[in-house]
Amino acid sequence: MCFLRRPGAPASWIWWRMLLRQVLRRGLQSFCHRLGLCVSRHPVFFLTVPAVLTITFGLSALNRFQPEGDLERLVAPSHSLAKIERSLASSLFPLDQSKSQLYSDLHTPGRYGRVILLSPPGDNILLQAEGILQTHRAVLEMKDGRNSFIGHQLGGVVEVPNSKDQRVKSARAIQITYYLQTYGSATQDLIGEKWENEFCKLMRKLQEEHQDLQLYSLASFSLWRDFHKTSILARSKVLVSLVLILTTATLSSSMKDCLRSKPFLGLLGVLTVCISLVTAAGIFFITDGKYNSTLLGIPFFAMGHGTKGVFELLSGWRRTRENLPFKDRVADAYSDVMVTYTMTSSLYLITFGMGASPFTNIEAVKVFCQNMCVSILLNYFYIFSFFGSCLVFAGQLEQNRYHSIFCCKIPSAEYLDRKPVWFQTVMSDGHQQTSHHETNPYQHHFIQHFLREHYNEWITNIYVKPFVVILYLIYASFSFMGCLQISDRADIINLLASDSPSVSYAMVQQKYFSNYSPVIGFYVYEPLEYWNSSVQEDLRRLCSGFTAVSWVEQYYQFLKVSNISANNKSDFISVLQSSFLKKPEFQHFRNDIIFSKAGDENNIIASRLYLVARTSRDKQKEVIEVLEKLRPLSLSKSIRFIVFNPSFVFMDHYGLSVTVPVLIAGFGVLLVLILTFFLVIHPLGNFWLILSVTSIELGVLGLMTLWNVDMDCISILCLIYTLNFAIDHCAPLLYTFVLATEHTRTQCIKSSLQEHGTAILQNITSFLIGLVPLLFVPSNLTFTLFKCLLLTGGCTLLHCFVILPVFLTFFPPSKKHHKKKKRAKRKEREEIECIEIQENPDHVTTV
Repeated sequence: MCFLRRPGAPASWIWWRMLLRQVLRRGLQSFCHRLGLCVSRHPVFFLTVPAVLTITFGLSALNRFQPEGDLERLVAPSHSLAKIERSLASSLFPLDQSKSQLYSDLHTPGRYGRVILLSPPGDNILLQAEGILQTHRAVLEMKDGRNSFIGHQLGGVVEVPNSKDQRVKSARAIQITYYLQTYGSATQDLIGEKWENEFCKLMRKLQEEHQDLQLYSLASFSLWRDFHKTSILARSKVLVSLVLILTTATLSSSMKDCLRSKPFLGLLGVLTVCISLVTAAGIFFITDGKYNSTLLGIPFFAMGHGTKGVFELLSGWRRTRENLPFKDRVADAYSDVMVTYTMTSSLYLITFGMGASPFTNIEAVKVFCQNMCVSILLNYFYIFSFFGSCLVFAGQLEQNRYHSIFCCKIPSAEYLDRKPVWFQTVMSDGHQQTSHHETNPYQHHFIQHFLREHYNEWITNIYVKPFVVILYLIYASFSFMGCLQISDRADIINLLASDSPSVSYAMVQQKYFSNYSPVIGFYVYEPLEYWNSSVQEDLRRLCSGFTAVSWVEQYYQFLKVSNISANNKSDFISVLQSSFLKKPEFQHFRNDIIFSKAGDENNIIASRLYLVARTSRDKQKEVIEVLEKLRPLSLSKSIRFIVFNPSFVFMDHYGLSVTVPVLIAGFGVLLVLILTFFLVIHPLGNFWLILSVTSIELGVLGLMTLWNVDMDCISILCLIYTLNFAIDHCAPLLYTFVLATEHTRTQCIKSSLQEHGTAILQNITSFLIGLVPLLFVPSNLTFTLFKCLLLTGGCTLLHCFVILPVFLTFFPPSKKHHKKKKRAKRKEREEIECIEIQENPDHVTTV
């Protein structure tokens, strides 16, 4: 037997593709329907298991709670060249060999205390030497101190006019740094920590004594302390957010109909998300996880996704037929809602799973994404189990005609007619409001009524559409303008409490001490012919543009002044060791040179210099540029060197490190949507979803840039969340639209908004209201979180209720084929009616 290809072979492929989509869709719906039946038949079991898990893991979370103590591990790139350079610098110049060196702690922050003394406006800090010396003596007299040196800097300097030697006329501020030598010893580190605490207390005490000076202090543990201070400040505000979300969910789930109103289900839905988060926290701490302030965003992220499932299930319940048993209604609601909720939850796992992958170079982002994946999994399990059981009990009460709040039997209409108006209002089940032909009494829900009777007609009005197009063009213009101004500054101040001493110190330092960069260590790690004139010229060229503290330059000047010739190796090293390094003013350079002895011959195997660059107000950006310029020179020049400062650990490729997670997550979502392009309900649904998510993501990215939000780890996590939040809300609306069978696109979008608009509006409203308390937490971290999530909710709401309802009426998919099918069905129905009339002219039956 042979098979000949038919002319319509491409149509066969389309048919098979449609069949595959239908099989997948019906298979998922059948699975969710059986899941709903299982939950409705065993509600006590599915209610008890999550509760037991929460109690078990919740107690574990309380017992094992431990904060993260290493801030560098969290926010600095995990794999960076700066950490390798630090290890090399530490191996060449150990800390315990630099007892009197000015920059002995250059390759590690170590233990230190810093204070900035600021004079009142118009005063000269140099004229207040007595107050400065008193502060200095008080610090030196502190017990348990291990001071290695005192470094002085002047800020707000005014030079003498026309002075050739740049004499200082006045200064506004002075900075003093006290470094402690700990040598890595645990005992000395503990002493150093105690000294730093006493140092901060002393500065507060001295501030009260010297009202004419402003003191701003900073210690090595200050950043860690102020980073965790955000969590302490946000505790009460998070509880207020929970109360606001509970209230909003309860009110938005209520109706005048006391039988069909579900206020307690809205309340229990939010509590379901809360107990799933408690379980996720317990699992995190049991697996030796350590808490950090960036995890503060997880409750808001999980709440935005969890309550979406809750409100969709409530909407699915309202769409079921009332004459069915409550168990079948629960199963129908599951088959209607849980398919989409399963797909969106899977996308959450994919995006945050990629954020937790080894490609992510920021530990805080990786830890957050790992916890978010666990939270989403538990969220999904708790929604279909715990909240599903609550839905079963509520459905049973409704079927038995019990009051939705008081749980008492609703009296008959005749009984209510004899009672006062207030009693009728409280106990009315909507019988009087529901007409005889009303097929769905849930249409009286105030949000559904508003959308059906008012909003749908207004947004699809032909006179409104031009203004929506203009609005979108404005939105796109501002978004594009913001995307061109993206900033990836690695400013750790963005993660600290805004009223903390660290932030105050950083602001004053930026204002008065931003003219120079931090001291950059210049390490030559290979033997070099320092006596060679060409090498000397290369060193001068590399150090040009910097203020250098260099033993090489000082030695060259010494040779020139002393009229000593050292043009060969033996003379150069001999004079260096026997004469130069023995002079008191040059003895501190001994720690900057490493000698080796091979027989009777000495060699210089490594050395270090110190460079300071002149900078403007944007100090950090210019330091990064200096770093990026010097590193390539270390590979191209004959001199092998590295440059390092402790701040480089946080700056090194930070922009790339923070943007990689969102790029990977976005690529993952795009790949999933493209791969399922021909398997989902309708390919155009995926196409519109890709456009919508891209528009929302770029809008949030551009607008948050215009709102002065930098690309740090918090904003990147919010951008990953924006991808999922947009899909969560746009996908049901778009897929319902492409599957709608109404005559026109306008009728299809009305049907989509009527079906999913209530759940979308309930969820986004609850989400945005829950963000309001974050505005009152005095922390830069929560400000960033508030701004990004507010833009996420606002842009998603704009697209779901304004942009998509208008644009979908202009562009494909077309609804003409549905119109032709309905015409054919109507014609067939008319023919049947005519036949029945001819057969029985005395009785007409409409089929």
